[in-house]
Amino acid sequence: MAEQQTMVDEAARRALKEDLAKFNCRVQQPDDPLLFSRTPQSAMETVHWKWTDLEPLLDRLGKQLALEPGGNRRTLRLHNPGLPYGTTHTFWASIQMILPGEIASNHRHTANAFRFIMKGSGATTTVNGECYPMHEGDLVLTPSMMWHDHEYHGDTPMIWLDVLDISLMRAMHATFFEQSQELQQKPDQVPDSSRRRYGSGLMSPPGPRPSGSANPLLAYPRAIAEQALEQAAGVPADPFDDVVLEYRNPTNGGPVMSTMGMRLQKLRPGVHTQARRHTGSKLYYVVRGRGTTIVEGQTYDWNAGDFLAIKPWAWHEHLNRSTEDAQLFQVNDFPAMSALGYYFEEALADNGGHQKLP
Repeated sequence: MAEQQTMVDEAARRALKEDLAKFNCRVQQPDDPLLFSRTPQSAMETVHWKWTDLEPLLDRLGKQLALEPGGNRRTLRLHNPGLPYGTTHTFWASIQMILPGEIASNHRHTANAFRFIMKGSGATTTVNGECYPMHEGDLVLTPSMMWHDHEYHGDTPMIWLDVLDISLMRAMHATFFEQSQELQQKPDQVPDSSRRRYGSGLMSPPGPRPSGSANPLLAYPRAIAEQALEQAAGVPADPFDDVVLEYRNPTNGGPVMSTMGMRLQKLRPGVHTQARRHTGSKLYYVVRGRGTTIVEGQTYDWNAGDFLAIKPWAWHEHLNRSTEDAQLFQVNDFPAMSALGYYFEEALADNGGHQKLP
């Protein structure tokens, strides 16, 4: 709750309130919430979701909820109790289960979205005519206002992480949603053209870069991402994340989406990272292994399948006390914060002081 303000002209301000309201005007009142604070304050909470709790809930969803053409998805939302909706104040994360033979019908919306495949393989996604298989560990993008649908060809339930910047979109009052009259798109004659042009990560077509801000590369296979992470393990460690790489837009080197960034991270045995804090929020998914994250002095021991959302401007550090590597997938809202000029971060120096990062 905001601290009440002391004003020498409090009586005059209260007397003006009713008269000003007739003309849709206001002046600051003593009991109004504070507009500014010394450091960022957020209603979002740091939350740890354990796979041992989530798995039986997903099983119930699979048995009790239907996925109908044009209807709602079968998704388990990771809700933040400090917020009216969403996982963080800028994006929603949900775990979607799709059953054999099901089709998630064709639609599009303003919100940027992506899928990180948690378990299973055998599904395909079609995005604006490009069709890609989805396998465990793959990252598949659905940029703003692109038509997309999914079909599952396997024989056991498949699970993936859905993340959309819905909270940010709603805050900007920019919601558009359109359901296609067709259940599925017809794939292009060359259904993987963006991967053929940009998928090497090293080379791309000559000439001017594609116009617009959307990333032309729609699928990032697990094998390529993990090979890159293994190579990065041979250089000096990142003091905050040990071994970490960011998924990139191949045309400009920027984040894969304009509002959300994605990273893949390895914490090696015995590592204890330096503490830092930053504006913006993030969510970790534990791909494999186990470890610990300390947030504002509170310890969160995580295992494979767990999720951890970290609130803005909270000190946090990671530990791996096990004898095996831990791998984490991260989504954050740093691209949106940076584009607005609102991204800042600090490191906790060895002497206990604060060190601003460039």
